[in-house]
Order: sequence, then structure tokens, then C-alpha cells
Amino acid sequence: MSGTVVGLDIGTTFVKVAIGEIDDNNNVEIIGYAKKPSSGLRNGVIVNIDAAVEAIKSAVEAAEQMAGTEVTDVYTAIGAQQVESRNSEGDVVVDTTNKLRTLEITPEVVSRAIESAKAVQIPMDKRGLSIIPQEYVIDDLPGTPEPLGMQGKRLKVKVHIITASITACTNLEQCIDRAGFMLNDISSKTLVASLATITKDEMGLGSILIDMGGGSTDVMVLNNGAPVYMTSIPVGGNLVTNDIAVVEGIPFASAEKVKIEKGCCWIQGDEDSEPVIIPGSGAMPPVETTQYELCEIIRPRIEQIFEMAREDIVHHANLVRLNGSIVLTGGGALMPGIVQLTQEYWGTTSVRIGEVVKLGDAEAGYRKPDFATAVGLVLSNKDTIIPAKSKKRKNVDRESASKFGETVKNLFKKFF
Repeated sequence: MSGTVVGLDIGTTFVKVAIGEIDDNNNVEIIGYAKKPSSGLRNGVIVNIDAAVEAIKSAVEAAEQMAGTEVTDVYTAIGAQQVESRNSEGDVVVDTTNKLRTLEITPEVVSRAIESAKAVQIPMDKRGLSIIPQEYVIDDLPGTPEPLGMQGKRLKVKVHIITASITACTNLEQCIDRAGFMLNDISSKTLVASLATITKDEMGLGSILIDMGGGSTDVMVLNNGAPVYMTSIPVGGNLVTNDIAVVEGIPFASAEKVKIEKGCCWIQGDEDSEPVIIPGSGAMPPVETTQYELCEIIRPRIEQIFEMAREDIVHHANLVRLNGSIVLTGGGALMPGIVQLTQEYWGTTSVRIGEVVKLGDAEAGYRKPDFATAVGLVLSNKDTIIPAKSKKRKNVDRESASKFGETVKNLFKKFF
């Protein structure tokens, strides 16, 4: 096996690729990455396989050129409304001889408890992606994240189970196969994005990851070190672009360019005086507007996304108080003013952009929030390959990578 792991994030608007090299100490360095326009997807769902295949090829080729290596196999992730999750519990006796003796909790006991928690009815059109332990309870003692070595008669485990549409997964597999790569595994987008951006302390205190994509906005609530709820809002950056196109009467492509170059969702000071040129279309000449007026188009749609997410979280997630952070990832997190708007809407100052952990050049583009899923795929799968002996590179934060690797290892304990 090679000493590299490749994360492939196939989004509605862009395809992102991250190539990670593993050293002898199992640390990761991102040696190549790329971001190319996507095609063939609508709201996170593949609707044109041929177009998606070409977008995948283009992105992987660009990452290969940067890394100086050839990609043969990849890990990818799935999100939007194609993914569902639920909480479950499993309960087993420690002593299998039915004598109910107090014995040591061993890995075999933990495995039996998790298998018990997996015994839930999964719809025929769904496949299991991950099962993440949230908490272990020994007899009537307070819960613990790590029961090994402790004594008890019964072990209960609370888990979070993530499933995905079989059809959507099959289409992903077909796209990657036709692009000429072997698919190793499929993960949840928000889960791996959280691994690349949220600290261990934030996971423990209770945090919310908001992944703002082009076709949808995916949300994950984490508490006590594990996910407790996931949801997807079928509204994303493409609807923001569409709003600009409709209001200004310009093509979608022109509106996207205006959004990226001049768009913002929060105005302070004299920013409203900054002129913005709206390109002409057909016989219509270019017109001048202001950044303030552009913000007045964008902000309501972002607020709608937040409103839908908050209503869903309040209704379904058992998160009484947010002591951690709201972490913003995805392309929408690049919007100027997004932190200030999030702070105002959610009523907290604990909001930040999900900057990816340093795994090489600190200033590299892979650290931007829209690469959270691609880099998260590398981190979550680095233990599955044989490290390659390679020359040492400069500017690698080994300590940071090592600590983050422990978080990844602990969260991804069990898979289907």
C-alpha cells in the first residue's frame, strides 16, 4: 500500500480533493489539494453521472500535480438529505456465564454492547455508515466515555448511528469507478468535517457544526465528545446566487461572480458606500449598486437557513445549553460577515470559521473551511494505510497533527 490517503469531497458547486502523506509516526501532512467547479449535482444529489465524472477527474488531476503523486484510490463522503441519523442504546451482562458476577470490562464486552445497540430496524433503502459511541454506563454509575478496565455486572452503551441512501451511495461509487479510481469507503460529510475543525474541548462542551454548501446546509450537534443529532436544510449558497440573479435581472453565472467577489451578509461602518458593478446582460448595460444593497439581498436567505436549522435543533436535539462553539464550514463560511451575522442570530459570541487543523503549510488553501470534509476524510482514514517512509518536510506541526489524530481515533471507534 502507498503512504497516502486521498479525501474526495464531491459537492454541488465544487469538487475538493486533499492528499495526505503519512509518516512513520502516523502523522499527516497535506501534500496536495485542489478545488474545481462541480457539475452533475443538484442539492447534493448526483443527477448527471457523466458530468460528475469529468469534474472528479479534473479535481484529482490538479491535486496529483501539486502532490507529485498518482492517485489510485480515494475516500469520499455523502451529505444533504441523503443522510440520516438516530440515537440508540445497547445493554449486555459482563459475565456471559449467567452468574451475574462483577467482572472487568474488556474490549469483547464493549464490542457486544455496541453490537446490541446496532440491533435497530434500518430501512431497506438505507445502508449503515458509522456508529459512534456517546457514553458507557456501568451498572448504575455515572456515564463514562471509556469503560475498559473498570468493574461491573452490566454495561450499557449509548450510540449515534448514521445511515445513508443506498441509491445515492451506489451512484457515488459508479461515478468514482468511471473516473478511474477505487473507492475505499463512504463517510458522513458533517462527521468528517467536525474531525478536521472542532477541538476536543468543543466536542465535550456542546457545539454545533454548520456546513454551508451550495445545494444544502448540513448541521451536526455534538455534546460530551460525540454527535447527538444531525439534520440537513435543503437551502444553500445556490439559492443566494439565485436571489441575486432574480433581483438584479442577470444570469446565474454572473450573479455567482458578483456574490463571490462583492457579496457579504453583514454591513458595518461605511461599507455601504462601496460601489458594486452589476454586469450587463443581452441589451441591458451594466448598472451600479452598492454593497449594502447586495447585502440586503443576501442576508435574508442566510437568516432563513439559520432559522430552519435552529428550529430543527430545538425540536429534536437534546442540547439544553451551548457551552462550546458554533463552527462554520463549507463554501458559505467564506462569505464576508458570516461570523457577525451568526453571532447576532444565534445570540452567542462563540462563533468561528472552521479553519482546518494545520497539517503542513500553515498558509495553504486546504485550511479554508470549504476543505473541511476533504481533509477530514484524510484524518479519519489515516490509520487504514501503511505509512510510507518519506523525507521530512518543513512547516509540519507534528504535535498538532498527533493530538488531532487521537481525537479522530477516539471518535471513529466502530463502523458497520
